[in-house]
Formats: sequence, C-alpha cells, structure tokens
Amino acid sequence: MKTSELDYELPPELIAQRPLDRRDDSRLLVYERAGGEVRHRRFRDLPVELPAGALVVVNDTRVLPARLRLSRPGGGAAEVLLLEPLGGGAWEALARPSRRLRPGMRLGPVEIVEPLGGGRWRVRLEGEPAGEAPLPPYIRGPLADPDRYQTVYADEAGSAAAPTAGLHFTPDLLGGLEVERVTLHVGLDTFRPVTAETLGEHGIASERYHVAPESWERIARADIVVAVGTTTVRVLETLARGGALEGRTSLFVTPGFEFLRTDALVTNFHLPRSTLLALVMAFAGVEETRRLYRIAIEERYRFYSFGDAMLIR
Repeated sequence: MKTSELDYELPPELIAQRPLDRRDDSRLLVYERAGGEVRHRRFRDLPVELPAGALVVVNDTRVLPARLRLSRPGGGAAEVLLLEPLGGGAWEALARPSRRLRPGMRLGPVEIVEPLGGGRWRVRLEGEPAGEAPLPPYIRGPLADPDRYQTVYADEAGSAAAPTAGLHFTPDLLGGLEVERVTLHVGLDTFRPVTAETLGEHGIASERYHVAPESWERIARADIVVAVGTTTVRVLETLARGGALEGRTSLFVTPGFEFLRTDALVTNFHLPRSTLLALVMAFAGVEETRRLYRIAIEERYRFYSFGDAMLIR
C-alpha cells in the first residue's frame, strides 16, 4: 500500500485544541461494517450502540509528566522529553537543541550520557519525572487541567502520549459496561508520520505491554471484544497470535491484516500518513475509512487527541 493513500485534507479549524467540559459530551460517529450504515450520536450513547454482551477492553497506561524544560550550563533553554526508562535511573529521551548537547553535560536533574541518533539520547535522571504532560505539537498552549490528558482509568505510569480514544470515558459511563484492562505504554513513534513510500518499508518501534493472566482469560473467552483505541488492538492481536503476557510488540497493522480478537473498535480521528490511520483502514476498509473521514469533515467533527470519536462495529 502506498503511503500517499493515507493522505486527506483537513480544515485546520477542525483540529481540537481543548477537551470539552464534559468528557462524554464528545460526538460519536457509528459505522456498521455489515451494511455500511452511519449514525451520529454522542459518546454517552456508547452503551446502547454496543453489541449485547460486549466486553470493552481499555489500555490503562498513564502518561508520564515527561516533558522537562531545563537550562544549559552556559545559559539558553533546553528540553528533554523522557520516552522510556532503561533501568538504574537511565532513560531514552529526545533532547534539544541536540547539536549543542554533549555527553556528561548537566541539565538540572538530567545528565546527558550518550547520543542514540535521530535526536535521541541516553540520559540519567535524578528522582522521578516531574515535568509537564507531553502534549502533541498541534496543541497550541498548555492545558488548564493536565489530568484531561489522562483517561479516568489511567493507572500504570509509563507512556509518552495518551491512548486518546479512552479520554471520552467517565466513571459513570464505565460503570454501565463490562470492562477489562490491558497495558501498553505508548511511545512517540506510533504517532510519527510514515515517510517511506510504501507501508511495507516503514518500521514501527516496539512498545512495552503487559496483561494479567486472568484478564487475558476473560478476553479470550468473550463472545464480542470491543477494543478502545489502536494501542489496545495491538495488544489484543499480539496475544491472539501467541505473544507472551508481558513483553514488547512491534505489530504493524495494515490493510489485509486478519483480526483474531478485535470485533469492534472505538477510535479517534487520526493524522494523515499515520500508522494509526493505517490500522483503522485495516479494520474498516480503505475506501470505507476514506468515506467516513469525508463524512466527519462535512459534519464538522473535531479531530485528533481532544477531538470526537468513532465506533466501528
């Protein structure tokens, strides 16, 4: 599949800059794969749109306060974005201005250790991350409430970005559903644009995950599994193919993929040329996904992290 097939035109004003006052007040585009029917609902209507007996699986990762705004020894600003702990206080991180950094340099609580290429560094951090939530670059300005970039069920700290399909849930909404949890710590590579000419040439970075044995037993025997977000899909389909209950997954879901344990998908509207959009096309169909995105744009849905949602069933 050519990467250009993941392109679409989005009016800039449809990029949501702030979450709504109430999480489940976001809109929900419902798509029936069997007959092609499209309905426009609110996210709070999700329970009546799910198949009877559905098990809703969420990713309970928690976003780290991983964006550290620091100063260089000789003056001047620096920024370190912690990506993944490596053990013993060491982290893989993005740091800038990368060309002005050197091994051994101290930036407040951060020691620059060695370059890893592509603007990435191995660093050593004193204490725990105590910065800001790493909001996507298309969000202009800080959040009044940083918890709005966390799901209400976030538990396991470790992500560099939020599993945004879960941002629409409230405790009351969850209380009316059958819910199970998995954990995948989201890395930034998932959200980076695909630059290769074809999807087959793109390598996706691995991400850490774990699932409790009892959770997987429940998921495996469920009649209908509804995955909340593309990160949850990657965990489910990794385990369905014999993956261990804990490890790393580099599963890249593209059109033609056979889904073994995902029956329905709750997802946001994703950036062009993203691996996330490729996964949605794999689940809903390439032309069908293009049609749904055209409808969403015509109906003025809000896009990306703080935007509206879609249920594909």
